[in-house]
Amino acid sequence: MAVLELIKAIFLGIVEGITEWLPISSTGHMILVEEFINMNLSDEFMEMFRVVIQLGAIMAVVVLYWNKLFPFSFEDGIQIKKDTFSLWIKVLAATLPAALIGVPFDDKIDELFYNYITVAITLIVYGVLFIIMENRNKSKIPAISTFEELGYKAVLLIGAFQVLALIPGTSRSGATILGAIMIGCSREIAAEFSFYLAIPVMFGASLLKLVKFGFAFSQTELIILLTGMIVAFAVSIFAIKFLMGYIKRNDFKAFGYYRIILGLIVVLYFLAVR
Repeated sequence: MAVLELIKAIFLGIVEGITEWLPISSTGHMILVEEFINMNLSDEFMEMFRVVIQLGAIMAVVVLYWNKLFPFSFEDGIQIKKDTFSLWIKVLAATLPAALIGVPFDDKIDELFYNYITVAITLIVYGVLFIIMENRNKSKIPAISTFEELGYKAVLLIGAFQVLALIPGTSRSGATILGAIMIGCSREIAAEFSFYLAIPVMFGASLLKLVKFGFAFSQTELIILLTGMIVAFAVSIFAIKFLMGYIKRNDFKAFGYYRIILGLIVVLYFLAVR
């Protein structure tokens, strides 16, 4: 196996680990990065790799929030933590809209929308929406500042926003955070719930891609995939901590401006090279 391919996998893992959690679109960045970093592997493997590498990032959430996510307590025998169990029910309820749309239409969505034009448009549109939303909410007090206050109507609405993230360039975290804040969640609750929501969604999406790929890995492919996942995990730890610290003192407008600039760069680059 060429060392160069391993270096490429490490770089893609870094990009995934940063962009999966910040509301700036991991897919948008991957499309742009892959213009400069072409791995010498099959198209089928790369289609699977782009999704399954996210499992590493997801494990960072599991590790960082284990105490909040693990539903059992062993202090006085095995007991169910009611708050955690309730949170998982809300998370699973919020995944239903994306599952109902994403599973049957996964291939069609990739075929129609996995291109730089779609990515550029969604980067810019959602960047503008973040700026508008933050300007509108500047003096508003969030109606939902704890997970106990997050009702099932609210989580289903957040799940509906997640459906929008099936379109490349939208950003799964961006769509869910935007939706959560629009219905009255605090930035912290919006971001944290977005992290939790990623767990079943990304596990499901990864399993779907692995089944389609057929688990028929060569030794090189397996090493490349595991390397990307491990790097994505390590980088995600820092990215998640950064985001949660950042939004305690700042709003999301900086990410909105970044999305707009990146969207324009994507348009200009692809117009120049094609």
